[in-house]
Amino acid sequence: MCAFLQRLSPYTSMSVDHDYSPPASEPASPCIGVCVIHAQTQLCEGCYRSLDEITHWWDYSTAQKQALLAEIEQRLERIVDGTFFD
Repeated sequence: MCAFLQRLSPYTSMSVDHDYSPPASEPASPCIGVCVIHAQTQLCEGCYRSLDEITHWWDYSTAQKQALLAEIEQRLERIVDGTFFD
């Protein structure tokens, strides 16, 4: 279980199915299990999503997930090239 969900576990009865695989047409979560929010960017250092995006991932439609994945790629490019805060 990722660190973010471990911190939530005392506050929720949510169970996580670690064997869950989304349907082939459904984009997989970008989570890689490195759940640390960067103080400056306020993004997860593993998947580059905000806390809001992480918590709403399972509620998003396929189109919303695909749009977010495209946005994450653009974010990462801006972080790498130093223009994220411009």
